[in-house]
Amino acid sequence: MQQTHASMYGSDMAVSDPLFLDKTNPELWNSIGRFSKDVAKSYRAAGISDRTAELINLRVSQINGCAFCLDLHARKALEAGETLQRINLLRTWDECGGLFTEEECAALAIAEATTDLPKPEERIAAVASARLLLTDEQVAAIQWIAIAMNAFNRISILSRHPVKERDLS
Repeated sequence: MQQTHASMYGSDMAVSDPLFLDKTNPELWNSIGRFSKDVAKSYRAAGISDRTAELINLRVSQINGCAFCLDLHARKALEAGETLQRINLLRTWDECGGLFTEEECAALAIAEATTDLPKPEERIAAVASARLLLTDEQVAAIQWIAIAMNAFNRISILSRHPVKERDLS
């Protein structure tokens, strides 16, 4: 017999209901929000645009399969000036010819290496290639964007944050 929170704690929630980590420990949630704001300050200071940061957030969320973050960051990317075409093709950014700039491709390669954690030589190659186009400050900022997004993805996936239907017309 499935034991419910009602029988354990006097509430109406079943143990199979989502456990929202952000609601369960708001202090930690607020600290990761502050961390995210610091990451944004850092990437902006390094000359990374919000548009590129949102591409990174989207690509990391695609890899991790986080529906909530994909929905949120697609909207943020559009607000930052991104096009629907590039958002739709992001999963295949490395096959799109000149649709993405060399710098964006370097950033996306770093984001993928930070998220997938491939073999050390592949991670080293992604960063080394990016350093031919970007400053060390930019490369580090891109890695921090991906690290932060990976953390948010895990929080949303584990919490089962719902995606709400939106009227986009």
